[in-house]
Amino acid sequence: MSLPETPRLTVDIVIELRDRPNRPIVLIERRNPPVGWALPGGFVDVGETLEQAAVREAREETHLNVELEALLGCYSDPRRDSRMHTVSVVYLGHAYGEPIADDDAAAVRLLDADGGLDGLVFDHARIVADYRNFRFNKIVPALSNFSVAEL
Repeated sequence: MSLPETPRLTVDIVIELRDRPNRPIVLIERRNPPVGWALPGGFVDVGETLEQAAVREAREETHLNVELEALLGCYSDPRRDSRMHTVSVVYLGHAYGEPIADDDAAAVRLLDADGGLDGLVFDHARIVADYRNFRFNKIVPALSNFSVAEL
């Protein structure tokens, strides 16, 4: 019996650097397609929890030891990743120190609270906008627009 095809499970992490003024967040420049700036993250391995995957991916791509704080949301638009249908569980976390690009990351940069979102791949501009709304306005991200008729 073959299993049905399902979306691939991923995690993304909004990492605030707590030892910097205004708590900028960490972005990575993707080494592999789709090329561009993104939040740290990646695929969940079999046998690990979502939280373990988030901390592992952050460490692999930025060399930061991240402490997770909260779940921002789940992002599941089938068009969010041009390679395949993925579902991402997105965490908020914090770290201290200097991020260093490694693994799938070609470079790192810090994004200030009012920094532009141009050049972000996947749906990461939406995720960062949701993070900002949550962090600064205490508004929990809304569910994606859909109707019961679509289900």
